[in-house]
Amino acid sequence: MKPIAFTDFDKIAQTEDFDCLALALFHYQFEHNPVYRSYCDLINRGPSEVQTAEAIPFLPIQFFKSHEVRCFSEPPEKIFLSSSTTGQIPSRHFVRSLRPYHQSFEKAFELFYGAVEDYVVLALLPSYLEREASSLVHMAATLIEKSQHSESGFYLNNYAALAEVLKRLEDRKQKTLLLGVSFALLEMAEKFPLALSNTLIMETGGMKGRGEEMVRTQLHQKLKNSFGVSEIHSEYGMTELLSQAYSSSGGVFECPPWMKIFIRSTEDPFDLLPDHRVGGINIIDLANIDSCAFIATQDLGKKAADGSFEILGRFDAAEIRGCNLLVL
Repeated sequence: MKPIAFTDFDKIAQTEDFDCLALALFHYQFEHNPVYRSYCDLINRGPSEVQTAEAIPFLPIQFFKSHEVRCFSEPPEKIFLSSSTTGQIPSRHFVRSLRPYHQSFEKAFELFYGAVEDYVVLALLPSYLEREASSLVHMAATLIEKSQHSESGFYLNNYAALAEVLKRLEDRKQKTLLLGVSFALLEMAEKFPLALSNTLIMETGGMKGRGEEMVRTQLHQKLKNSFGVSEIHSEYGMTELLSQAYSSSGGVFECPPWMKIFIRSTEDPFDLLPDHRVGGINIIDLANIDSCAFIATQDLGKKAADGSFEILGRFDAAEIRGCNLLVL
């Protein structure tokens, strides 16, 4: 089998291709990422111990807060920063080149939803627009530009203007994507309930400190009732990744072919669980060529046999076990 180049991650066609590229990328990042190599050394998991994709070590996501997780020394094209509440340290994702990020989210959107040019893209992302260096805002801005519709654009807190635009688009039966952070979509739903039959509503999460926390099913039901739609779509991504998973129904997410989910035990972070068991979510994101493609997140979930997965919450502890292996 001819090896796939790292930059051709979006051409993966089968499981064998994924595993082959994941192992090759592990060797590359072990060699060129000092933080990742130190972590692997400290848990005694080097290339000689890693013969399968499942055996690859997953770096606890907190290292993106405390270290520069990267495989290069030159200045990055972009540094994405996570949102953080007062007093918290944001995660930093040092992006050598934006090309893999664009490659990943543009191809994934096309795989799940078709050509972005078919949509008017409306982004309701107030908390993200209010800060710099958001990877979600960068993705939304690119999709808005690629849509090539004059009505496409960002909305901060101007719900009345957004409602007028949505009404006009509905009257024209224009296919529309309303991409929004959860608390803003809820505020929109409460102030301007609308019947939306040509609009795909996609929530990106995000209730941090903004009103009462609610489970995804409760959030989706409120939005469905207010907007008269049968399903609410969801996007699952994070600052530390360059790929996203999408859900078109019931909060069940699917990954693009170059992204894969594993579930680890909450008791032993190095023990991967079988399907349908609840545990911590580990992610391989092959678009993360020059940072770290193997990440142990703070999210809890479970995975089905077909690779789809659900998000069920987050770890209570502030730190994932394993972070103390490297002294700041």
